[in-house]
Amino acid sequence: MINRRRAVFIAVVLACLLAGFTAGVYVGKSRGIPFVTMQGEWSIGIYTGDSPFNLSPPGNVQNPVLTAADVTDITADFVSDPFMLREGSTWYMFFEVWNTPAGQGDIGLATSSDGLNWDYKQIVLDEAFHLSYPYVFKWKDEYYMIPEAHQTGSVRLYRAVDFPVRWVFVRTLLYGSHVDPSVFRYNGMWWMFTGADPVANNVLRLYYAADLMGPWTEHPVSPVIDGDANTARPGGRVLVLDGRIIRYTQDDEPTYGNQVRAFEITELTTASYKERELPGSPVLKPGGSRWNRDGMHTIDAHKVDDGGWMAVVDGKRDGLVFGFYH
Repeated sequence: MINRRRAVFIAVVLACLLAGFTAGVYVGKSRGIPFVTMQGEWSIGIYTGDSPFNLSPPGNVQNPVLTAADVTDITADFVSDPFMLREGSTWYMFFEVWNTPAGQGDIGLATSSDGLNWDYKQIVLDEAFHLSYPYVFKWKDEYYMIPEAHQTGSVRLYRAVDFPVRWVFVRTLLYGSHVDPSVFRYNGMWWMFTGADPVANNVLRLYYAADLMGPWTEHPVSPVIDGDANTARPGGRVLVLDGRIIRYTQDDEPTYGNQVRAFEITELTTASYKERELPGSPVLKPGGSRWNRDGMHTIDAHKVDDGGWMAVVDGKRDGLVFGFYH
């Protein structure tokens, strides 16, 4: 027997298809073949807690703190993949904005005086190709960003020449198909995780370099994960805490971006790699709130002045999208 939820879904789909067909007839010309699909609407929220593994929505914040409706300079479908930095008394958040007319992601900026209440500012990086996952960091008094740009077949490094609004391309760090590149510094070396398959999301590669500018070398045990969509694709900033290394990963099985898990890297040299999943993992799961009821897939956690932790996260709710194939 078809359950009630499935019956309602089928009824809605049939109604949409009929409406599309009827609309095509009434305008007197073909509009193409109508379709209905499920699509995630991503938005951004703030979580707090006593550790980067124990976070929840704070009572004094109305999540989500940023949605597509806050974007004022382009028409946007969603916002996602948030990363943030604090400079002085101001927090700066960078994130993917899905540019609807262009059909690609651009990088947007929002600011906050307390990390809880955010104001959208503008698009700060717009290329001729899709950008997302703006992994931003500071090194030797310079601000850098490595956004995902897998459509270019490369990992691209950008530097701020007028922080936070103007960024210039510096150089290509790696060639090949790399999604959500995530860099960190440990034991005097640079390290980088990248997802290797933007469709299956089940391969994680690891690279290292003595200098941020390279050359970058693939680790001898890479891929460190091969064939596991639950643990492979990077899901946020890698943390180095008193010698401990924590990596977050998207859980993309059975659906893309359903939750975020946390692993501690227990051994990392240029010849070896070991990790274990932390007891509190997954650290982000779909919530009872409407904005993140169907999944979460990115986290950037920072220690704050009171000794606690604050993280910027994203969440999605799935909905029906109606259109036409041409």
